[in-house]
Parts: sequence; C-alpha cells; structure tokens
Amino acid sequence: MPSFADHLQAVRAAIREISPSDLAERLLRGDVTLIDVREPTETDSGTIAGAHCLGRPFLESRLAQLQADADAPVVVFCAAGARSALAAKSLIDMGYRDVQSLAGGVQAWQAAGLPLVAPGGLTAAQKLRYGRHLLLPEVGEAGHLRLLKSRVLIVGLGGLGSPVALYLAAAGVGTLGLCDGDVVDVSNLQRQVIHSTARLGERKVESARQALTALNPEVAIDLHPVRITADNALELVARYDVVVDACDNFATRYLLNDACHLAKKPNIHGSIHRFQGSCTVLWTARGGPCYRCLFPQPPPPEAFGSCTDNGVLGVLPGLVGLMQATEVLKVLLDIGEPLVGRLAIHDALAGRTRHITMRRDHGCALCGDHPTLDRLSDDQPACAR
Repeated sequence: MPSFADHLQAVRAAIREISPSDLAERLLRGDVTLIDVREPTETDSGTIAGAHCLGRPFLESRLAQLQADADAPVVVFCAAGARSALAAKSLIDMGYRDVQSLAGGVQAWQAAGLPLVAPGGLTAAQKLRYGRHLLLPEVGEAGHLRLLKSRVLIVGLGGLGSPVALYLAAAGVGTLGLCDGDVVDVSNLQRQVIHSTARLGERKVESARQALTALNPEVAIDLHPVRITADNALELVARYDVVVDACDNFATRYLLNDACHLAKKPNIHGSIHRFQGSCTVLWTARGGPCYRCLFPQPPPPEAFGSCTDNGVLGVLPGLVGLMQATEVLKVLLDIGEPLVGRLAIHDALAGRTRHITMRRDHGCALCGDHPTLDRLSDDQPACAR
C-alpha cells in the first residue's frame, strides 16, 4: 500500500504551487479568487486578506457558487500546504483549469513576513444566529459584516414597511431608521404585521421598535416619528446607505425620489393596489431612472382611491415588502442584479410576476440631461393610495 506521503508527493507533481511572495503580488493585482480550506477553529486566528473561508469538506460545492468560470484563476491554501494540494487536485479533476496551491500554506506566508487579518470579527453568538448567511459564498463573514455596519431608512411602517423592517432586522442589518408619523389603528392589523392589538393607539415607530427589538436586540433602531417634508427629507436620507419607500401617498414618493437623487442614495420603491403590487430600485447614481422618469406628474386624485375606498388583499403587502427587503440586501451586499431599470409587477390573483424595462428620461426635470429641479418642494399633491 502506498503511504500518504507517497500519495501527497504524486498529487504535488500533478498540480501547480505558488510561493507566498508571488501570491502577494497577484493579490495586489486583484486577479485571483483566494480560498482558505482550513477549519473554522483555524481561521478564527486569522487568514489572508481577501480569502473566502470555505472549509475543505464543502469546497467543491461552495466554490461552484462563488466561481462559476472554470478558466478563472483560483488559489487555495491551508496551514502547511498538504490539504490545499489535495484540494487543488480535486478542483482540477472537476474541470477548473487555473488552480494553484500556496506552497507551505499559512506557515510559509507568515514566515515570509506577510500579515494575516481577522476573518470576520463576528462573535460566537453572531455566527450561530447568522450561520445560514455565512454558508452562502456570496455573503460569508465579510458580507455579513457589511450588513452589520449598514444603515437603512424605512419610510412608512404600514403594510409594506412591516415585512421590510422585520426581515432586515432578522437579517442583521446594523441600524434601521423608522420613519412614520402615524399611530396604530385596528384597521391596520389586517396587513401591517409588525403591529399588534396590544399596541393600538401607540405611535407606529414605537410599536415597530418593540417588535424588532424582540426579534433581534442587536439591531440599533432610530425613531423618526414624523412625516417626510421638504424640510427634513434630505437630512434624513443623507444619514443612511439605502432608503426604502414604503409610503402610501404620492407626495412622499416624489419627495423621497428627489432626496435620494440629490443624495445619490438607492431608493427601494414599492407600491400596492387591490391585488397588484410592484417593486423597483430607483438609483440614478447607477444610471437608472427616477420616479419622475416614470411619472413626471402625479396622477389626478380620482385616478387612485385609498385602501379604505378600494381595499387591498392583506397578504399582498407582505409579498411586495419581501421583494423590497430582498433588493435592500442585494444592494448592501453588492450581489445579484438589483431591479435598477426594471419594474417587477406581481398579480396576486394570477400568481404571476412580470418585469417591465424602464429607462432614464433624458428630458426628466430631476435627473435628465438638463435638469430644472435642484431642491425639494412640498408642492406635490398628496394623492391617497
């Protein structure tokens, strides 16, 4: 029977190895995917900056999600170079054509005077709470740290804002700003699931704070028990990384749209009407259209009645709110394809979602080639939705 040493020697003869100094140079160029195949108990003490900590037992399945291009360069490393050599051979057998193993592993890296960094800085409790996120290569510890440091403003704590706030808190977004000047009414409870019968008459921001703190006490909650106006919109929006438009009237939608454009912030917009809801990402800083590109002027008040007039299916805001929460996470993590320039319209009765392509209006008064709007105004009529 051949020994493990003989097998390892044969594996090393079949793969390519890279020296610590050459790897450091490649990392500066940023043209390689770096994989740490050590166990979590080893990576806790430090890893190479930019490495994805996948672990040897899950390498093959997780790398396929992280790096789908079989021709893209990949470097794997472990403590001393043995496990990474075997991992490199396995990846080559899978069809990856540009795979190298770090010769000597982390031991050789440190011996060359090269530094290690903390792999994520999450506490043991956080790793347990957010463990399912950490298993996703597109998120991992580095991505989750981004969530913990992120700030999201949710305007409106009704049917849309309820699921948005609950799921962003559960996901571990570090700070949630809650903006709503209303109080909880019994008619809200059919769809506004963040509130409860016991909190009837309370301010919605306070009711939501109690629910979110009970769900995840780590999330910081900023309360803004006010209505958005031209005087406060820009200052509020500027404090946050992402804004969620979960409001119920056109006046606020236009103010948020204008403030997000001026502050260069992404605006995750959602709306509902009877059995239909829509979601999009209004992000002019990324070349997408703004709300005024779609609706240069608010429709007349008689065009849309309120929920009181027309009703709304109670679960519909949950569906659209979850779409909005998903877009928030994609923007914060810089993953996937956010709905920039696309409007997703869900028909609850038909059970279908269709996408409409939207383009920036070059003649738009706000974000067009020759804009005429450069400040906020409260002049927009408040059509109820």
